[in-house]
Amino acid sequence: MNSADAFSTDYQQARARFREAAAAAGAVLEAIANPNLGPDGGSLSTDIAWIGSPEAEAVLVMISGTHGIEGFCGSGAQIDWLRRREARRLPADVAVMMIHAVNPYGFAWLRRVTEENVDLNRNWIDFNAGPLPVNQGYAELREAISPAEWTDASRAATAKVLGAYIEAHGEAAYIAALSGGQYIDEAGIFYGGRAPTWARANQTAIFGHYLGQAGRIGIIDYHTGLGPWGYAEQIVMDARGEPGFERAAAWYGSAITSMASGDSVSAPVKGDGLSGTPQLLAHAEVTGVALEFGTLPTRQVAEALRADNWLHNHGDLGSVQAREIKADVRAAFYGDQDDWKGMVAGQSLLATRQAIAGLSR
Repeated sequence: MNSADAFSTDYQQARARFREAAAAAGAVLEAIANPNLGPDGGSLSTDIAWIGSPEAEAVLVMISGTHGIEGFCGSGAQIDWLRRREARRLPADVAVMMIHAVNPYGFAWLRRVTEENVDLNRNWIDFNAGPLPVNQGYAELREAISPAEWTDASRAATAKVLGAYIEAHGEAAYIAALSGGQYIDEAGIFYGGRAPTWARANQTAIFGHYLGQAGRIGIIDYHTGLGPWGYAEQIVMDARGEPGFERAAAWYGSAITSMASGDSVSAPVKGDGLSGTPQLLAHAEVTGVALEFGTLPTRQVAEALRADNWLHNHGDLGSVQAREIKADVRAAFYGDQDDWKGMVAGQSLLATRQAIAGLSR
């Protein structure tokens, strides 16, 4: 089979292909409707496929679309797994749960954020635990990061401000300021919100409904936009030496990286879903990894994100400029070429087999 055929052109096609492949694999399916509509007026939903015994002690959870538009990658990996009939290889005591398009709004609208303009991987914090996290770098660069105009002149002016910050503080400090998460600008990028989003509440309910019986849980969360073209960095949230990291290393090998230890391509973030999961599944041993597939250079990806943010705050979604911006942001998070798709499918297939082997020990 050709793995590239598992990847879709838009959210609606991805959803239809996922449900068809899951049904053919004998999965039990559930659709949870999102209250919004897509740009085509179509309905949106998060779809769950369960394969294996509902009483399974060990469960592998595969999540696509945490960052909306990044769902092209995760959906393709899920569909490829289903079409390859990998379900037939499952040990009797291991089940698989696939969550397709956990953020369906972002997937359909070609956005990284939810309908609340929230980065779901900055939303998993305790909003009742006191002051929200502070990102001083973002506060300093707020107007330059999210300008009110998107013209050649405004882009040149903001590039000068951002460049000066990089020169003064370094590239790593700039990336942390930009992407580490912020809780002060609800119209800005990498916004963590002020309350749980629909997507977070929905994922919480899914975990509670399906995973209460499981004692061992592996999670693979699919992401794109950082790193070399098509290469999947395996990112663990736990620090090196902690039990979660050591289990992941035993499953996936020594190439895994730790966000907590600072050796990941990703800047340290607050409120990511994998870090929030142990509280949801306190009864179980959870081993989570984010597969981060590279696309375009980091600054090009950041520029596409800033443009998309401007478009939805100030621009005309029906304009030629809007189509150009959407094409750029799609390319930033979806390597729509056969070699990239093959790399995603192959590395994902290996990771799922490693996770299932780890769960069945």
